[in-house]
Amino acid sequence: MSKKAIPRIYDKAGKQVKVADKSWYTLQASGKAEQQTIEVFVYGEIGTWGVSANQFVQDLRAMDDGASPVIVAFNSIGGDLFDGLAIHNSLSRLGERCTGRIDALAASAASVAVCGAHRVVIAANAMLMIHNPYTFTGGDAEDFRRVADVLDQTLEAIIAAYKSKAPDIDEAELRRMVNAETWLTANEAVALGLADEVGDGLKVKACLGQGSVLQRFQNAPAELLAQLDEEPDVEPADPVNPPDPAPVLDAAGLALMVTKGCAAAGISNLVDPILASTKLESEAVVTAALTKAKALHGLCVAARLPELTGEFLAAGLDEAAVRARLFDKLVSSGGGFEINNSLPLDNDPAPTITAKQVDTQSIWATRQAAQNGTSKGARA
Repeated sequence: MSKKAIPRIYDKAGKQVKVADKSWYTLQASGKAEQQTIEVFVYGEIGTWGVSANQFVQDLRAMDDGASPVIVAFNSIGGDLFDGLAIHNSLSRLGERCTGRIDALAASAASVAVCGAHRVVIAANAMLMIHNPYTFTGGDAEDFRRVADVLDQTLEAIIAAYKSKAPDIDEAELRRMVNAETWLTANEAVALGLADEVGDGLKVKACLGQGSVLQRFQNAPAELLAQLDEEPDVEPADPVNPPDPAPVLDAAGLALMVTKGCAAAGISNLVDPILASTKLESEAVVTAALTKAKALHGLCVAARLPELTGEFLAAGLDEAAVRARLFDKLVSSGGGFEINNSLPLDNDPAPTITAKQVDTQSIWATRQAAQNGTSKGARA
């Protein structure tokens, strides 16, 4: 019998996902289709800043033959609740051939999504986190009452998602744990019915470089937060045969490096901002600037505002600041609001309320008219 083929969905074509990779979405297939297993890695945020449920469902549909087993591996801090619910329902429709696997963390919207799988296997050292939906908005008292009602309704959707996986769970206790933001170990998740089996432990970074996002939550376990300070694994240098030193690039070489790097990433419009910000100081500075430019470009493209990338890059903004500015623009340009069950970062900008500006000319004209009317009345 030939070896099983394992098509995988990642985020960069032909690239195998490593545990330290922040990304998670692309397609890879090999072997005979009738013996394949489809494996999906949800390694990152769900929704606007990751991959939308629409993209997830369409790509999985294109790969799925209707018969192959589907394994969906999660290591995600969550994200957009409605995208999480959509992924939950897409996994549920696969029936018994779908297995959800929690490799390190299924938090927030990711915990909702994974519970759509027929069978959930959680690694011995992994965690599952559940909590209330969260959003923010602006407006008058009626606007806030309406948003509170919507949050109550979305909470019911979250409860229903968990109960679909664990129908015998005590609902009152489930609501208490959701309200308290509860982090469940593998054994606790199985005991509650939110997972079916404890698997082998894996060493996977909890947040794939999204440590600041993990700090959104109120009760994140100390052992997960401690991983944020761990030094990355580095291959030891060979003391006997040290590598030849790389040649030092001059200004012309660094400029060429910027041009080629931007062209390869499809961001040639950012050559000038990168040249200006780095001043071609060194290869390390240029490399860091290219990496940052790619990340900011990705955020702006996800928000459908790619034209703002150069402005943000020239301003020296980091990813967190760009996310905040893009979110403000998206919210201010739309008529509604977004429900997201991720909590705000400590350094998120506080929402601002702009008072209506006083129209001094209108006030002066009104007063003059009133005074003229009074004078005329007195003379009549």
